[in-house]
Amino acid sequence: MSRRRRILRLAGLGTAALLATAACSGAGGDGSPDPGSRTTPQTGSESGPTTPHSSVPTHSAPSSSGPTTTSTPPVPPVSITIVMNGDLLLHDTLWESAHLDAQRTGRGAMDFRPLLGDLRPLVRSADLAICHLETPLAPPGGPYSSYPVFSVPPEIVPAIKWAGYDACTTVSNHSLDAGFDGIVRTLRDFDRAGLEHAGTVTTKRSSRRPLLLDVQGVKVALVAATYGTNGIPLPADEPWSVPIIDVNKIEAMAHRAREEGADIVLVGLHWGDEYVHEPSSYQVDIAEQLSRDKDISLIYGEHAHVVQPITKVNGTWVVYGLGNAAAAQSTDVEGVYDGLAVRVTFSGVPRGRITVSGLEYVPTMITQFDGAHPARVLDVPRALHEPRYASIRPQMLATQARVRADVNLLGALEHGVTEGE
Repeated sequence: MSRRRRILRLAGLGTAALLATAACSGAGGDGSPDPGSRTTPQTGSESGPTTPHSSVPTHSAPSSSGPTTTSTPPVPPVSITIVMNGDLLLHDTLWESAHLDAQRTGRGAMDFRPLLGDLRPLVRSADLAICHLETPLAPPGGPYSSYPVFSVPPEIVPAIKWAGYDACTTVSNHSLDAGFDGIVRTLRDFDRAGLEHAGTVTTKRSSRRPLLLDVQGVKVALVAATYGTNGIPLPADEPWSVPIIDVNKIEAMAHRAREEGADIVLVGLHWGDEYVHEPSSYQVDIAEQLSRDKDISLIYGEHAHVVQPITKVNGTWVVYGLGNAAAAQSTDVEGVYDGLAVRVTFSGVPRGRITVSGLEYVPTMITQFDGAHPARVLDVPRALHEPRYASIRPQMLATQARVRADVNLLGALEHGVTEGE
């Protein structure tokens, strides 16, 4: 059962500002309507288709034999779950599928909610859910474009929100497909929907600050970057708008996040070789460097469009590739319709040490739009028990087996990674 989440964007106050604030305050699947509301916070070729713990009150007891003593109750330990998915890569056949769904649901010209509906219980069960929108958004009504230069229908945004995602990374090799205007448009639509975002930015000041969220009293930072932009030059006037993977810059952002109170720092990277399950030497090298930085809690990535392994590097969990969340690629490569959701449990004491205490992978599968039957993204372990998907049970079992093998390429299962639902 999903639970309501309390997620707030933090203003990125520095330590001095936080202390001043404390002193001034005196503080020590079916496309159906959303039944409840929540407060939310704020990359090659893709062919074809609680309460904050900073305000703990002190208690004093009178004493007849001496001065009053003051004690502060210890901060209790906490545990939160974070779910992340791979690429939302919207090819034109997915727009056609959403158009067919809209004719049934009556929601505008395109309705992407049914596409993501089967993921909704998984997404909404987490304390924080993060997606990755790989493609920039077009203006309402278009014009739209698919591979190789994307500009996609903005109707995907309300579907992302409805499915239960709280934030998305937006930086990829396609970030500049619609120019700087595409970045501005995409982030504006996210802001209007109440969806937080990390990666591409519209101001130089924003490029220097990590996204910082309060999740059930735990402060979570999200830093994102891409390996490149398909050869499109960075805008001359806004070179900071698309963060390119740079170890020193990522470490600086992680350090700043910790200075601003982050208990957890997630690094999302758009990297790797397309259609290759094994991590590239570039991925391995970047992971080796970043995993030595103790400010970083977990590294995860997307872009390969197939599932890549999960492992530990220098004691830090690295999820090399989440595969496709939703895409419609025209290729004979096996695995592009497989995907991965990762559910990570973090436990510890806020302002102390919060680390990964559990990691589950959930195989997902994209059903292909055939002109009559709209595409769906399935939570495979859950869908295997549903009679309506009995006809594609063999395909789901094949996806489940492939994903398990891909996840375990570097021995994840021996390190305690398990399959979830």
